[in-house]
Amino acid sequence: MSLLGAVQSLAFVHTAAWALPLLCLAVLVWLLNSSTPRRAAVLGWCYGTGWLVAGVWWLFISMHRYGDLPAPLAAAAVVALSGFLSLYLAAAAGLYARWRRGVWLPDAGLFTALWLLAEWARGVWFTGFPWVALGYSQVDAPLAGLAPWLGVYGVAAVVALAAAVLGNLAVVASRLRPTLIAAVVAGLTLPGVFGPGQFTRSAGVLSVTLLQTNVAQDQKFAAEQLPATLAWVASALLQVQTGLVVTPETAVPLLPEQLGEVAPGYWLALRQHFNHPGVAALVGVPLGDFERGYTNSVLGLSAAAGSEYRYNKHHLVPFGEFIPSGFRWFTEMMNIPLGDFARGVPVPPTFDVSGQRIAPNICYEDLFGEELAARFVGPAPAPTVLANVSNMAWFGEGMAIAQHLNISRFRSLELQRPMVRATNTGATAAIDHHGRVIAQLPMAMQGVLTVDVEGREGNTPYANWAGRWGLWPLVALALGVLVWVVALRPGAVGRVDAG
Repeated sequence: MSLLGAVQSLAFVHTAAWALPLLCLAVLVWLLNSSTPRRAAVLGWCYGTGWLVAGVWWLFISMHRYGDLPAPLAAAAVVALSGFLSLYLAAAAGLYARWRRGVWLPDAGLFTALWLLAEWARGVWFTGFPWVALGYSQVDAPLAGLAPWLGVYGVAAVVALAAAVLGNLAVVASRLRPTLIAAVVAGLTLPGVFGPGQFTRSAGVLSVTLLQTNVAQDQKFAAEQLPATLAWVASALLQVQTGLVVTPETAVPLLPEQLGEVAPGYWLALRQHFNHPGVAALVGVPLGDFERGYTNSVLGLSAAAGSEYRYNKHHLVPFGEFIPSGFRWFTEMMNIPLGDFARGVPVPPTFDVSGQRIAPNICYEDLFGEELAARFVGPAPAPTVLANVSNMAWFGEGMAIAQHLNISRFRSLELQRPMVRATNTGATAAIDHHGRVIAQLPMAMQGVLTVDVEGREGNTPYANWAGRWGLWPLVALALGVLVWVVALRPGAVGRVDAG
């Protein structure tokens, strides 16, 4: 069962295999249908643990190679995290086995509702860890057409529904099986035929330059590497004469007072250069002090801004950027600098450049589409361009980078906004409002990418409802289905269709 969950994780990198999670889930439902609640919970836990271990094994690299945590303990930490997060799916599987009626329609609705609640819980509780959420496997699938309507969790619910119908075919009268299979195929393909709908319009074009610094993580704070890193970043920034230039997360890895000791006049030169009309920069840098706390930040430099624009990361990474209560002993075993940051405001202002409104986000903040959507419904004008600055060097050069790129692509689909990504080692890329990568630098190289990006105005349905109410409409729908199914007396609905 763990192997079945692990196989599903392939679709989050090789997105052409988008049907794989559907088939794996259908097998899971079929097995749950003949299981006791206890056995079903075990099956769900094994499936989820295999899925997450295969999907986030690269956390081992950050803890062992760069955090100096012993390999057995780092591996155990990945398995423990995956096992803990799979308790949600275990509970969902156990409840499905307990509440199912042996009737295809209520059972399909029951599985869909429980799956949605399990993914929601994993994505929001204890700060949330929605990496490899099921919907991301559909970024290149026909169901991606539903993204601006339903968001990633809604798309996941549609996949779960289709899988539940297929997994319950054994209890459907043979005369109805072809019809249900045809309905599943149509439901999975029609969104691609009709497209996602056009909810936004052009807001003009902005020239964007993206920097990829390619500094090895174990050299990022090394004294012998810093002068070369700082010099390259400054040189690349100062060469940009028009448009917006974006650096990776903490491209300048020192606090301003520390930087003054290593490279005097560094910030002064940058401020003077970007104090001219038509050119602006977003620079990743840590800020703050011991008394007020440190922040993982982006500084905006431009003449139009008047004073410096500052974006502070709001959604912090557990253990990497803040220490959960009771786990300081664990983080102290790792050699990770700047491991406890203060949070920024949930809905920050945009950075305005040449008529475009740029909404920065840092690293895995773009996993939380509902939080980005909140920037689209306030009194201030909505962003026209999203900008992600990241440092994925913590996790090697493998699947984490591809997964993160696909996550950014899904945000572009949901909000119909372009997303530009400036990263340390990759994937530095520009994504249009249809979720397509229009330009990208090769990974693990130092380079500069300049691309024209079309900003967009107008809100998608997802931006409107998720921006106002978060994920609660989906949760309410799932709970409503549960009430309907659990309150349903055996034989009240669909029994005539039972096999």
